Amino acid sequence: MHPPGSVHDGARAPSRIVSPPLLLALPPPASPRHHRGPADPDHGPARHPAPRPATAGGPAPRSPRMQQPTLVAVAHGSRDPRALHTVTALLDRVRDLRPRLRVRLGHIELNEPLLDTALGALDPGAAVLVPLLLGRGHHVKHDLPAAAARAPHLRVRVAAPLGPHPLLVEVLRDRLLEAGWTPGTAVVLAAAGSRDPDAAADTRRTAALLSERLGGVPVVAAHASAAAPGVPEALRALTARGHHRAAVASYFTAPGRFSAQCASAARGPAAAPLGAHPALARLVLRRYDAALAGWPAGLPHPAPDQRELAPA
Repeated sequence: MHPPGSVHDGARAPSRIVSPPLLLALPPPASPRHHRGPADPDHGPARHPAPRPATAGGPAPRSPRMQQPTLVAVAHGSRDPRALHTVTALLDRVRDLRPRLRVRLGHIELNEPLLDTALGALDPGAAVLVPLLLGRGHHVKHDLPAAAARAPHLRVRVAAPLGPHPLLVEVLRDRLLEAGWTPGTAVVLAAAGSRDPDAAADTRRTAALLSERLGGVPVVAAHASAAAPGVPEALRALTARGHHRAAVASYFTAPGRFSAQCASAARGPAAAPLGAHPALARLVLRRYDAALAGWPAGLPHPAPDQRELAPA
């Protein structure tokens, strides 16, 4: 069991690496149902023409419109009530960018709905799990595919985690500036931590991208648990190099125990978590679209809104 409010990955080393996006070999979805109500809350009024009779010996008529795969955002979960509020606000931004896309939320633990419940509530069809996690680790490699396999009524892909990505770097920079960071100030990039070496490598890659974006100032990756160095150790290392007032960048999607713990160690500015930033909402949709690439023919692919295509 993770510590209360924990957002770190599981401790077990995976026996087999599965690189997302992952297409699970599940049964094909049932035929889409015709809407009989006055409107579909996600797609607007239903406008289906009267069905045409099937020709003798031919196939039954098909629905004139297939539904896009549902985007299921997967958050870790936290006992901090601000976490659920933040994730909900982020998904509201995602819906604003693409109103016709069905967006649902599931949690790995600690918050409702749990992922199994969220998947079980979906009608037969297709779904893309987009982890609101910042690197490869046990949850992405094992927990999400296992949850998808427990939903045999769905055809599922697991998208890549949010990080590393230039859009995340833009969010981190904005949060630092909001906290009072000034050019030239060194930064500790505080992440949850994982025993999976791929997760640690992803955090180091984000630190390198952030250093470049901030004009080459030192940015040291640190962790709240499971991996070294910790945030206090990283701050001491920067002090030894002459950086006495380093800032702490919060590499967490939402507030929680670990983000508060890391911020409390700061000697200079401490940035807020990524939160419901517009660039993070765009990144969620980019991960969804990338997971759809190569999906078997017959499923409609969404056309991005112009707001989603802003430079990284």
